[in-house]
Amino acid sequence: MKKNLSEEAEAAAKKLYDTLGEKDKRRYAAVLYLSVESRSMAYICQLLCVDHKTVRKGLSELSQDDIPNPERQRGKGGGRKKKWDDPELNEAFCEVIKNFTAGDPMDESIKYTNLSKHEIAEMLAFVGYKVSRGTVSKLLKNNSFKKRKIQKRKSLKSVQGRDAQFHRINAEKDEFHQAGEPVISVDTKKKEAIGNNHREGECYANGQLDGPDHTYESLNDGKAVPHGIYDLYNNHAAIHIGTSNETAEFIVDSIILWWVTYGILNYPKAKRLLILMDSGGANSYRHHIFKKELQRLADEIGITIHIKHYPSYTSKWNPIEHRVFPHVSRVIKGIFIRTYDEFKKLVERAKTKTGLKVVATIINNVYEKGKTATIDDVKRCTVTFDPEEPRWNYIVSPVVCV
Repeated sequence: MKKNLSEEAEAAAKKLYDTLGEKDKRRYAAVLYLSVESRSMAYICQLLCVDHKTVRKGLSELSQDDIPNPERQRGKGGGRKKKWDDPELNEAFCEVIKNFTAGDPMDESIKYTNLSKHEIAEMLAFVGYKVSRGTVSKLLKNNSFKKRKIQKRKSLKSVQGRDAQFHRINAEKDEFHQAGEPVISVDTKKKEAIGNNHREGECYANGQLDGPDHTYESLNDGKAVPHGIYDLYNNHAAIHIGTSNETAEFIVDSIILWWVTYGILNYPKAKRLLILMDSGGANSYRHHIFKKELQRLADEIGITIHIKHYPSYTSKWNPIEHRVFPHVSRVIKGIFIRTYDEFKKLVERAKTKTGLKVVATIINNVYEKGKTATIDDVKRCTVTFDPEEPRWNYIVSPVVCV
């Protein structure tokens, strides 16, 4: 009777052993040891190319009533220790980047460095720690460093009444939301050239994209004026792409289009509409022509319009600025936009995992720049100004025809 396996059985055993995970390998080796008549530890170790300690550990585990670690390959804490978790390495990391960090003068807890991961790895190697860029990434994360970009959030100036206005806006938003009335945030995004000129950003391509080495206006076929309307509580945005100028008339036409297309469908019982906007541009609180156009808006849609302007130098707090426009910017980067239809299709691709949906429409009307209105025109409108802060808060009611 053979004491060991046949050559065919040995080949099959070795082939199966190589496909197993770590814990199953040692247990299989133990089973194989128990199966051969010779019970030769040296034979099993030579056949499977394992250490006798591995086989003995497998035998020990099989002898237990419950096989340990059924859900894990190794026991908790097993395996090679993580380099980035080494206190000495972490101390060395902090020391080598110390002279290459800067801080925020307004917040001493914020530090930043412009060193690359490769440079940090080289500096650590110089002091005796050879690590990969992956380990450097873990060291950065372990010390609360992550890639960030400078955000446009600091106001250049602080105007009087700023904080009080934010409280008014938040209170009005909550009141409208509780009442089921629509709240929209509106603004005009940066105008985009339509044509063959170079554009910032990058995209995936199977060849080089070549544009003119200089920007020439003659290569542009037009200018897209994207006016956005963001429904805060439906997480829905409509971008109306003007092909003419950004004027108060264009902005009101854009809001009317949103209302007849989406607003009245989502809010059929609405009696009021709250509009949040910044303080400048074509919807400036200083412009009489804008208030005159708002009267046209109230008359056409037949409900009362409540206006809340964000104070000067705080337009980035307008919800559409950070909830919609960054996603629109993302989808139009790095590619040529040669027609308004191409721009529209790109804009409609903007979406988020949290459910933001964007629809786009082209408005081909021609809008004349420079139109004005007088204070008398405003007096003829049904505008009610807030008694405490009339600059940024007012209500426009529809004219009731008798």
